Amino acid sequence: MFTLGELTRRGVLRGTAATGGAAALTGLGAPSAGATPSARACAPVVGPVTVGRTDPRFINLNTSYNSRFTPNPESFWLVWSGDQVVAAVDEAVRTGKRIAVRSGGHCYENFVTSSDVAVVVDISPLNQVSFDTEHQAFSVESGATLGEVYKALYYGWGVTIPGGSCPSVGVGGHIAGGGYGSLSREHGMVVDHLYGVEVVVVDRSGKARRVVATRRPDDPNRDLWWAHTGGGGGNFGVVLRYLLRTPNVRSRNPALLLPRPPETSVGRTLTWQWEGITEQAFTTLVRAHGQWHERYPQTKVGSSLSLPHRTAGEFQLLVGADAERAEAERLMDDFIRVVTANVGVAPTVEQSEQAWLPETLNSETHPGGTPFKSKASFLRRRWTDRQIATIHKYLSDGYRWGASVYLNSFGGKINSVAPSATAFPHRDALFSVSYDLYYDDPANTGELEWMRRFYQEVFADTGGVPAPDANNSGCYINYPDADLADPRWNTSKAPWSTLYYRDNYPRLQQVKARWDPRGVFSHALSVRPPSVR
Repeated sequence: MFTLGELTRRGVLRGTAATGGAAALTGLGAPSAGATPSARACAPVVGPVTVGRTDPRFINLNTSYNSRFTPNPESFWLVWSGDQVVAAVDEAVRTGKRIAVRSGGHCYENFVTSSDVAVVVDISPLNQVSFDTEHQAFSVESGATLGEVYKALYYGWGVTIPGGSCPSVGVGGHIAGGGYGSLSREHGMVVDHLYGVEVVVVDRSGKARRVVATRRPDDPNRDLWWAHTGGGGGNFGVVLRYLLRTPNVRSRNPALLLPRPPETSVGRTLTWQWEGITEQAFTTLVRAHGQWHERYPQTKVGSSLSLPHRTAGEFQLLVGADAERAEAERLMDDFIRVVTANVGVAPTVEQSEQAWLPETLNSETHPGGTPFKSKASFLRRRWTDRQIATIHKYLSDGYRWGASVYLNSFGGKINSVAPSATAFPHRDALFSVSYDLYYDDPANTGELEWMRRFYQEVFADTGGVPAPDANNSGCYINYPDADLADPRWNTSKAPWSTLYYRDNYPRLQQVKARWDPRGVFSHALSVRPPSVR
């Protein structure tokens, strides 16, 4: 994470522009206007670095966030600049080596850890945050983590992006898949603020090159920008950096070009003990929570219903509001009163108010290194009573310390964008749901089968998956689930591509054909060319 001194050295607090040329070769960005010649001469030249299996650093790099998968590439290539990425991709293509790209390394499936991946290009050193005066947009390099981005943007300019809650997630894949978080009901998806993207692509001859694509209507590369507004990472090339600024804002002041976060985060945490909750009370609470969001899809109130397995002893409803404190208190009171009215069991209520940045940077997230299976869905309507009963049954089944379901409110500003305006199509969703199972032994396939049956039974009415209909919107590519491409678990008429991309998939296929004609960038759920389903 950046220290204040590091931010100053990198030019973040000065708002310097991101440049190419010699500065890009060092991976350190452009020197400030006041830098002396001797200071520039002392800038270290870093990378690229190749780490093979006999290198003592290999074991430190050869890690997997999801230990269901064991990576074993021939080498890791660490890069500090765009030119180094071009050279790495050229070398992989020339030698015919299967290539994968890693930013934060939080992928749920084996997109990077697959046994056929020979070279992992690790772009985590490519992590500068600066202001690009040419494009009048913030330049965020794709190896930066969300925590680094939040801190740099807020300390430098008092702004932020409405991204996710896990500070260690890399922006490389997060933004390409859409990106959302606690500020999204008020400010939309991260990609709603994406002005442009710089990508290393490979042409039909096998030559890698850098391309900048923007949302400008007259940009001949605009389709490549659009594909990165929800098309997912690892599909079209290696993202070097994102250019971010809110649409329709006319100002030369960078502090006005992205959303400003609240000074403080005000919230409530309601906690129930599992042992005091009957199935009827559970159903009443979950039903009322869903009905409230159906009734008020544009409300400033957001919530997360956190439902761990009964083994955990308790479950919680987290509530927040995008408003000034007095209004936020009133909105949360109204929400809690309606949702809990007929439950019959009073929760323990804790009120919190914390400075926004420390709370954001200190969010509790899973550190990885444990085997897990995660599934997800977007819902247009609340769970049916049958689905609630299924969830209650599985969360009460056996002893599973790592099983949980998270029902997060969506909607708000997210719903104000047309499904085809960005590659992220789920603009009519009211809820984002995650179904997670962490367990101890990667060889314990019984736990994996349990999670698969759980999800399949929740969506038994639509072929075991959230096939788009009046109730379901589909799935989120940033929460990838290879089971969706497996006919054993997806018996619906909706292929995995429809679940993730709905009607936007054919357009993504056209972008794939243009920008990755050789299929250099691929994985288990990557966009296929038009000739392949």
